Amino acid sequence: MRSNSSSTFRSAGENPIYGDAIRCHHDSISIWRQIIPPAVDINVLSGAAVEPALLTAADVFRKRTGNTVNITFATTPEIRRRIGAGETPDVIIAPPAALDALAESGKIDGAAQVLLGKVGIGVVIRDGAPRPDVSTTDALKRALLDADGVVYNRASSGLYVDELLQRLGLAERIQAKVKRYIGTDMIEPLIHGTGQEIGFMPLVQILNWRGRGLQLVGPLPADIQSYTTYAAAPAARSDGGVAFVRFLEAPEAKALFAGEGIA
Repeated sequence: MRSNSSSTFRSAGENPIYGDAIRCHHDSISIWRQIIPPAVDINVLSGAAVEPALLTAADVFRKRTGNTVNITFATTPEIRRRIGAGETPDVIIAPPAALDALAESGKIDGAAQVLLGKVGIGVVIRDGAPRPDVSTTDALKRALLDADGVVYNRASSGLYVDELLQRLGLAERIQAKVKRYIGTDMIEPLIHGTGQEIGFMPLVQILNWRGRGLQLVGPLPADIQSYTTYAAAPAARSDGGVAFVRFLEAPEAKALFAGEGIA
């Protein structure tokens, strides 16, 4: 699942057509290396939908700079609550609308915001469970009515699923078997389910748990699919935060996110 972006850049560099692009890549790396002082701990508060790519990017950044990136994952509402309560991470990763609101209050540097990509929603079941048909909206509706339980979170994807069930006329019909969790807390109950449970999660998270208890049934049908865009922004006056965000904007980090389906 992980992208090896360094080999990509080496092979591209052999072609003179890409020479300018490669020089720009190395220039961007030089810029963020110059910004950050040594031995800095950088604290990141992030939505969980970008977890696999962010963990890989943070590890690459640590190896390149010697600086540790400490990441806490939370839902968008929880991020708002924590910042409102006085928490001061160096970097926040969330949907742009949430970052814009934080920038207005002076909590982050909105001008330094960097787009990371968008994430769609998928239908997930535990390994070994019968695979429902979710290829069309009507098929998904039948699968939800037949399911023993419906599981999703209270994060950005779950807020959309909640609205979708209302729009499809299913909310009241399946209310008794719906279980909602704060965020990735939903994973263990779904894995250890005993019936025909159906869950909704960001596609990236489902793929991250493939082979570890969960399997992707399929993305939401195109006519009801929703994508959440994620961006990163540094806290005001955080040199470490600025450096990490600039690294996330570099081609190497972009390739890591694209390799995990975030583009």
